Amino acid sequence: MSDEVRLIGISGGSGSGKTTIIKRIAERVSDFVFIPQDNYYKSAENITNMNITDFNFDHPDAFDTKLLLDHLKDLKAGKPIEMPTYDFVHHRRAVETTIVEPHRIVLLEGIMVFFEQAIRDLMDLKIYVDTPDDIRFIRRLERDVTERGRTMESVIKQYLEIVRPGHYMFIEPTKEFADIIIPEGGYNTNALRVLASFMNDILI
Repeated sequence: MSDEVRLIGISGGSGSGKTTIIKRIAERVSDFVFIPQDNYYKSAENITNMNITDFNFDHPDAFDTKLLLDHLKDLKAGKPIEMPTYDFVHHRRAVETTIVEPHRIVLLEGIMVFFEQAIRDLMDLKIYVDTPDDIRFIRRLERDVTERGRTMESVIKQYLEIVRPGHYMFIEPTKEFADIIIPEGGYNTNALRVLASFMNDILI
């Protein structure tokens, strides 16, 4: 049995079902650690519902990529990290952090985890979740209104002016780097079964 830490990247547009895949995998695989790219957003305290498009959350520069890269290297080297947490209501990095111990499998999930080559090069498997635009928008609208204190108008404005253009410029093109493309996200039971089998084989 190898003690090598394996990094699996899961990408796709906002609302594509990436988090659902993580939840479904957790039902089938017991020993892994989950790293959401969203935790590595840079702070944007000046953003409100009124000026939501003043900060582009759908651009690679919105993330603290250096910190994420350093943390992934540490986890692959078997070292614990102090993962940041993010307050999505107030758009800032929270004071609290989370100590993450290394595991045999690291799941990295986020809209732009395939964008930086240095991060892609650390991955042992890259999965892209491919979901139609209308489904993704509806999911994002429901999430941002119910969980992040947003108004429907601000979500629609941000989607049209920032999210949609950003998707086609920075996210959709990274699909070419994927080893596996999963349609329907967490509802694709056959794909989930294959992924869970791959992860469990690593743990044997």
